[in-house]
Amino acid sequence: MSRPETQPPRAADHLARRLYEAGCRHAFGMPGGEVLTVMDALARAGIAVTLARHENAAAFMAEGVWHRTGAPGILVATLGPGVLNGVNAIANAHQDRVPLIVLSGCVDADEGLTYTHQILDHEAVLAPITKATFRLTAQSADIIADKAIGIATEGRPGPVHIDVPISVADMRVTLPRLRRRPDAVPMQPAAPLAARDWLAAAERPVMIVGLDAVNEGASAAILEAAECVGIPVITTYKAKGIIPETHPLCLGGAGLSPLADGILVPLVQQADLILCVGYDPIEMRPGWREIWDPAEVKVIDIAAVPNDHYMHQATLNIVGACAPSLAALTAGVTPRATWAGGEVAAARGALARAFPTDDDWGAAGVIAETRQVLPNDTIATVDSGAHRILLSQMWTSHIPRALLQSTALCTMGCAVPLAMGAKLATPEATVVSFSGDAGFLMVAGELSTVAELNLPVIFVVFVDASLALIEKKQRERQMVNLAVDFGHHDFAAIGRAFGGHGVRVTNRAELRAALEAAQEADTFTVIAAEIDRGCYDNRI
Repeated sequence: MSRPETQPPRAADHLARRLYEAGCRHAFGMPGGEVLTVMDALARAGIAVTLARHENAAAFMAEGVWHRTGAPGILVATLGPGVLNGVNAIANAHQDRVPLIVLSGCVDADEGLTYTHQILDHEAVLAPITKATFRLTAQSADIIADKAIGIATEGRPGPVHIDVPISVADMRVTLPRLRRRPDAVPMQPAAPLAARDWLAAAERPVMIVGLDAVNEGASAAILEAAECVGIPVITTYKAKGIIPETHPLCLGGAGLSPLADGILVPLVQQADLILCVGYDPIEMRPGWREIWDPAEVKVIDIAAVPNDHYMHQATLNIVGACAPSLAALTAGVTPRATWAGGEVAAARGALARAFPTDDDWGAAGVIAETRQVLPNDTIATVDSGAHRILLSQMWTSHIPRALLQSTALCTMGCAVPLAMGAKLATPEATVVSFSGDAGFLMVAGELSTVAELNLPVIFVVFVDASLALIEKKQRERQMVNLAVDFGHHDFAAIGRAFGGHGVRVTNRAELRAALEAAQEADTFTVIAAEIDRGCYDNRI
């Protein structure tokens, strides 16, 4: 029975209402007695609470929603094991710059002095992997909620934790006024004249774009700057699609594939100006460490925070928003041709030859066929593994946030829940998830969640009964095959067992038929693509 309207709101209600104000409409998690009031408050505020099968998957579902709506994700976790189950995905949100609000239940301070069952210091556990952690109080519920939203979304986004004591959540509180601070508005920058002169004089400029630019919605500004000054664009994997990858100035994603980096790094090293825009090297690998010398080449770094990572250095670090900083930097620069030797077109051609789309089968054949069959605006998610490296090079993205993955932490088991969150937030979108068989097994229980939510997601599983990337590394280092192989399971049958469609495919024609049927299906489809584990050799 609902409470009378004359009763003052609970502290948990103030928290939930502020989350609703921020645009949040979905929360994910696993209930426990300590979070029942929080969940009730979320539901009363208009935020749907979805039961996941594991808190780790719940956090990735929340991230999937954020990518589609722009509102912070919400993870609900009960005390002790609930919070600890979510640590992996919370750390991922921290490294991948995801605004995730983590709501956990906890016992009251006085009770915690004598009661120890499942008790641990949530704030101490989560402090290193969140932007901030708070303990809710009744009189300051609105302040803490407002602070959490601001901290999670401003600058480089990230997770914020709020621990909610049981009695505080239920406490009725009348606040004299609700405190809301205004949104932070970045000052319109004026570009240093020297930087503009460098850009105007550059004959071989390169732009490297990262996830900060995606989070700031800087796509149009980046495309305009690239076309104005003739700058080829390399992206991190998280920034794929910031300009259409069919554009002649786009050189696709970099940072993980030695094959691709063997083409792109030499091009960067030929540049006479390097322009980093929202580029966070947390996504990159050792092959990108100190690949240029700022004493020999001009490097302009536009970033949300000062450049203190030491992965590589810049000549000039502009701390500010990407779009207005770019506009100020390119103002008055005359459009012109660059890279007179045709190096950009040659690099695009070399990448196309390195990652051909005409393989009869194997992982590359699966990726190429899926990209051909599904619409251009398909939202794809991909798990960590050899298939992610190959897919991130081969999958053509036409818009940002069209290929979702864990790039900084590279955690396994993310693709399935990311796809679920994206589909839940935008039911009209075509959503496809790519998983290795090991990663899929980590989260197979979430098929029951997707069935209950009635989400017709397409799940493509690369079936080779091996941790293919690690097995490949063992062979290359002439080590014994150890702890990388496992049983060959019937993934199509697993899909059917949970109430969806399940199809086993062994060639491109079968895959095409399965994909076409999946797009018309009224429930989810698991497509088990049987491939040889050696198909990644010399391909990534």
